[in-house]
Amino acid sequence: MSRKAHWEQIYRDKSPHSVSWYQQKPECSLALIAKTGVSPDAWIIDVGAGASTLVDHLLEAGYRHLAVLDISAAALAHTRRRLGREADRVEWYEADVTEFQAPRGFDLWHDRAVFHFLTEPAERARYAAVLRRTLKPGGHAIVATFAVGGPTRCSGLDIVQYDGAALLRELGSKFTLQEESGEVHLTPDGREQAFTYFRLSYSP
Repeated sequence: MSRKAHWEQIYRDKSPHSVSWYQQKPECSLALIAKTGVSPDAWIIDVGAGASTLVDHLLEAGYRHLAVLDISAAALAHTRRRLGREADRVEWYEADVTEFQAPRGFDLWHDRAVFHFLTEPAERARYAAVLRRTLKPGGHAIVATFAVGGPTRCSGLDIVQYDGAALLRELGSKFTLQEESGEVHLTPDGREQAFTYFRLSYSP
């Protein structure tokens, strides 16, 4: 099964509230975005967002230039239905993040639990190239992955765990790690998952 077919099936067969990565409010992501100091006029993209509620909270917080990217049309449809008329304030992209062609530069790139699914070095290299091409100079990236010692699989797929040094090796020398923090995520069925969040700055 292709990557796209896998995620389309997930979002067709399951409620967004029942998937293991669901968060009612993405507290860690929101706190790290605030720490970057980006203004309400900054361009922010949430990649591999699925049916995440991050975009809802960013709209509520007053951010005006938001984009959501996901490989699954079904996931994007869930989010658009949830937002209703507010969806018209967001740009929507259905694409594999490793092949994404951004229409403009972005000030902030957010990725919660996409990068760790890229188990092949060539895929990770393409992701890093897209990230560098998409971020404006002086921009910020927030990337969250399963922590070292955390889960080794998710949604039936293998993942790669990261600490800060490992992530920087993949993304390249133009990134500086500003902050690394842990989160124990509680899934809807009560299981604990250890995540690490990385806040990075970009200086090409």
